[in-house]
Order: sequence, then structure tokens, then C-alpha cells
Amino acid sequence: MRTYTAAAVLSSAVVLTSLVLPGPARAAEHPAATGLGAFSSGGVRPDALGGTTFKDGVVNKGKDIVLGVRGKKAVPVTFTAFDEEGVAVTQAFLWQGTDSSSTDTITGGLGADGDPACTETPVQDGYSYSCRTVFTIDPAVAFKDGNGTAGTWKLFLGAYDLYANASYDDDVARTRIKRAAELTADASPEPVRRGRTITVTGRLTRADWATGRYAGYASQPVRLQFRRQGSSTYTTVKTVRTGSGGALRATTRAGADGSYRFVFAGTTTTGPATAPGDHVDVR
Repeated sequence: MRTYTAAAVLSSAVVLTSLVLPGPARAAEHPAATGLGAFSSGGVRPDALGGTTFKDGVVNKGKDIVLGVRGKKAVPVTFTAFDEEGVAVTQAFLWQGTDSSSTDTITGGLGADGDPACTETPVQDGYSYSCRTVFTIDPAVAFKDGNGTAGTWKLFLGAYDLYANASYDDDVARTRIKRAAELTADASPEPVRRGRTITVTGRLTRADWATGRYAGYASQPVRLQFRRQGSSTYTTVKTVRTGSGGALRATTRAGADGSYRFVFAGTTTTGPATAPGDHVDVR
């Protein structure tokens, strides 16, 4: 078993110029170079001579990628490749759309920080490669044009074998890139007499990548939860919906000392959020 890098195996007689990314991908945060030619969906390119296959792709350890408006996030990617003759170099990027052969249907692309690092293992009938790479995503750069890219993304993997034959698979794995959410909760009055009404207010906001700020998220179900003093478990009291600007308001009866919080489960485009508990003294 040995670890290889592209530079270690590429011969000066074989010029490999990396993968061609669709137009939007070339303009993304980590643009790739050119070389593989036109794409077509559905796995190995029909006119490619290469026989490299890919499997076991995992993006961000199987978790959603949740991004705020500032700061970079390192997203790990792992996968396995196999080739009868051996692989010289692999590359990876994340993309959206329905057909990787048409740039018109691709809404964006994110390239990895560099060529994946792969460990080669001789196996029956060829060579297996255990590969890893990292995508460093800065939402302020990658998604500055809008929030429409939140949702499902696909992992594209390509490779050149030792004879410069190209192969690729445009849907090895999928992940969701989501907008981060924030949630607040404030219970009053404090203290309160037993049996009186407690009002819990708050606000649900989510990252707006276009403006670089958090904005209110209306018409979303949010659970009001209570944890009795001395307990470690929250229980749901009721579910309410956010109003204009993400505003929240819920009422309940004071029964015992404890803490109230709001919990948002998230959506297909927005991550979950939990407000810090606000303690109420019942007398």
C-alpha cells in the first residue's frame, strides 16, 4: 500500500490539464482548469476510453452543510475509485442541476481545494484507491449572488488513468447545503405567580447570503419547550408559527420553576436552530 499524489505519477510525456467544469463552476470560488471535454450525465462518459469507477462517496461525513453569512467552512469528502490499469489523478467538485452536460441547467459549482489525496491498494483485477479531499466554502464568495443555491448538491468525480484516458461520474453522492438559522426566546414576567400566564417571545432568522445578514423567516413551525428545574429534559408545550419578520409569541400557564425555549427543526434549505433556555421563577 502506498500513498500517491498526482505529481508523483504524472509522466512528462503525458500532459494532464485537469477537468473541465461547466461555465458556472469555473466562475465559482474554486475554479478548475480544463481538459476532460464535454460532459454527459449518467456515469462514465460514453466516448471516454477510461474505465475508472467510483463508489462510497461521502460529503461532510454524511451531514448537511450549514452555512452562515461569514467565515469559511471546511467540508471533507471521501470516496473510493477503481481502475484495472491504475489511476494517475482524480478531481472532484459539487454541482447543482439536472444534466451535467448542459451548463444551462447547472446553477453553480464548487471545486475542491486541490486534487484528492488517494491511497492505492492492489486488488484482484486492478487497483483500488481510497481518496479524500476538502472543499473550503466561503458563503460570502460562493453564494453572494443569491440564496437560490440552497438545497441538494451532487458530487462529481473524474479521473485520468495512466494512459490519459478520462472517466467520470457526475452523481456519486449527494448533500444539502443549507442557510444557517438563529433563534431567540424571552419568557416573561419574571418572577411569576403560579397559575398566571407566561408569554414567551422570540424571533427566527436565517442567513441571507445575498446581503450578508440574517433576515426574518416567516410562516415556519416552531416548538415551545419547557424544562422543569432539576431536570435535564425539555418537553414540547405547543407548536406555533413565526409571523412577519420571523416574530414568535406563545403563551402558557406557570406551573413550576424552569426554563422555556423555542426549537426550529429546519427545512430542506435552512438548518435547525434552538434558542437558549430562559429561566422563570414561579412563586
